[in-house]
Amino acid sequence: MKTFMTLLLTFTTLFSGLASQIDFILNPQKYNAITLDTSRVPTPVEEPETDDFVQLSQVRMHYRVYGKGKPPLVLIHGNGGSVNSLKEAASYLANDFTVYLPESRCHGQSSDPGEISYELMAKDIKEFIDAMGLKKPVVMGHSDGGINAITLASMYPDVPGAIISTGANSHPKTFKLYFPLGVAIKNLFAPDKLNDMMLTLPDFTPEYLGRITCPAYIVSGQFDIMWISDTVYIHENIKGSDMAIVSGASHSTYMSQDGKKAYVLATGWLKTIEG
Repeated sequence: MKTFMTLLLTFTTLFSGLASQIDFILNPQKYNAITLDTSRVPTPVEEPETDDFVQLSQVRMHYRVYGKGKPPLVLIHGNGGSVNSLKEAASYLANDFTVYLPESRCHGQSSDPGEISYELMAKDIKEFIDAMGLKKPVVMGHSDGGINAITLASMYPDVPGAIISTGANSHPKTFKLYFPLGVAIKNLFAPDKLNDMMLTLPDFTPEYLGRITCPAYIVSGQFDIMWISDTVYIHENIKGSDMAIVSGASHSTYMSQDGKKAYVLATGWLKTIEG
C-alpha cells in the first residue's frame, strides 16, 4: 500500500507539473510572467564594507556587508554556495540597501557543527540578524536560500520585514525528476549531508506556510528545477503573498548568474509594497 501511494503521489505531481508548464505558455498572465529590464541598473558597489566573522550559539558565521547607511537586506545563498555566489547581486543591491551576505553553516568559511537542516539554518539567520542589530530586514534568498527565507518567516514571523524567496521548492517530490536523480547519483559516489538535505527536506505544509505574516514575494524561473505548480502552491498558502515567474529563466539565470536582474527583481517588488 505504501509503495502504491508513493507511485500515485509521484504520478499526480508529475501530471500537475506538466499541466502547469503548458498552462503557463498558454496563459502567462495567470502566473504573473515577468521579464527583467536591466537597462537602467545603477553601477555596482564593487568592494564590501566588511568581511568578518560573528560567533552565534552553534556556528562561527562568515559574512560580508556591501553598502552602508541604508535599509538592511539579508541575502542568502543556495546549497553548496558561499558569499561569492551572490556577491554580484549584493554589489548592485548595495545602491539601495545595506546588504548583509552571510554564509550558512557547513558552507564556505562558516563552521560546520556537524548537522544541518533548513530550520537550523533559519535559527542561525535569526541569530545573525540579532547579532547585527537589524530591525525588520528584507530577507532575500536563492534556491536553498529561498527555502531558508520561508523557514525563517514561518518560525520567527516577527523577524523579517519582508521576504523574497527565489527558486524554492516546498518538498523534494516537486522537483523535476532529472534534478533529484542527478543529486542521488552524485551522492552515491560522494555522500554529502547537503545532498541528503535536498533529497529529504523541506516539507512545507499549508499550516507551516500559513504562519507567515510578513509581505512575501515567491519567484521562480519558467524553466526552474521545480514545477511551476509548486511555486503556485507556496504562493497560495502564504496569505497576501505575491508571485512571479521569470519568463525564459532557469534556476539561476536571474539570481546568482545575473546580479542586475536580481536587483531589478527585488527593487521592483519592494516599491510596490512600499507604495
